[in-house]
Amino acid sequence: MAAAMKVVCMMFLVALITLIFDTHHAHGAISADTQKLIDEANMNGPYLGLLIPNLFEMNPLLQHPNYTSTNFTIDIAGRRFRFGKIVEKNVILVMTGLSMINAGITSQLLLTLFKIEGVVHYGIAGNANPSLHIGFVTIPQYWSHSALWSWQRYGYGPSDELPLEPNGDYTRTIGYIKFADYAENVTACNSHDNLLNNVWFQPEEVFPVDGTPEQRQHAFWIPVDPLYFNISKSLEDMELENCVNATTCLDETPRVVQVHGGTSAGIYVDNAAYRSFIYNEFNVSPVDMESAAVALICMQQRVPFIIIRALSDLAGGGSAESNEIDTFISLASNNSVNVVVEFIKRLVAAPLVSDH
Repeated sequence: MAAAMKVVCMMFLVALITLIFDTHHAHGAISADTQKLIDEANMNGPYLGLLIPNLFEMNPLLQHPNYTSTNFTIDIAGRRFRFGKIVEKNVILVMTGLSMINAGITSQLLLTLFKIEGVVHYGIAGNANPSLHIGFVTIPQYWSHSALWSWQRYGYGPSDELPLEPNGDYTRTIGYIKFADYAENVTACNSHDNLLNNVWFQPEEVFPVDGTPEQRQHAFWIPVDPLYFNISKSLEDMELENCVNATTCLDETPRVVQVHGGTSAGIYVDNAAYRSFIYNEFNVSPVDMESAAVALICMQQRVPFIIIRALSDLAGGGSAESNEIDTFISLASNNSVNVVVEFIKRLVAAPLVSDH
């Protein structure tokens, strides 16, 4: 009887542990089966990780003749990691989804779970640079997150210290935008002012893997990998698509251009005044909602990266051509994919020397 009771107790204990284990995994932990797949995948690594915002930017790569799928995928935390090859380079493709937070989460998952030698992030973007045109593919040397702000109270100005500034939390060194400078009709306001006052741009707090935990550093401009950027210089000779179809073509032939900087925020910019401000203030060309998150994660994890963004519209528009994202989105997506594939070809052929 005692032996039977021991067996029953053991069976109950095993069932309880299994229930707890399964419940725990239902709340976000990685299951044993998924971990086995990750371990299996990493035996074939390292990989070049390709982070892609949306399916309309991923599908042209999935259909590209230089991409070969292994038909092996791993689904984790709502993301699907697709495994394949581009010109004999092992790659992992994953869609981030829209926005900085989705891009950051997906980037960290990729770098935490898999053996990644480098990251390529690509897609389409708005354009803040009036000298560039739709269909151009930009490769910035630096990226920034331009929506981390200290919003100053009304009546204060550039000479007034920001809250917590003495503690190193906030700074006035990067720059600010004064909303009153963009008022169109100020005749009814004697002071020509605006209650929204000033927004000061702030650097991100960063915690590099080779730093001391909980000891923060700060970064506003994140440089891409110098070797990757040097290789991308040779892409400026590429021929890019110019026409959506037989009757719809661009006036300016697209080309690949290296530019100083790009910027990201959780904002879809369709405003000419703000576009002009960030171009003049920060010398940025592509404007998007994900790239800075990828840059910040890669920088903190010390993984080399590059970001390639094709221009789909002039943010804020003006001319008939400048804001037709619905018309030229497929052309811009195809151009970005073609540049990414060519970059990987030249990366594979490059000497194995890097400054990272």
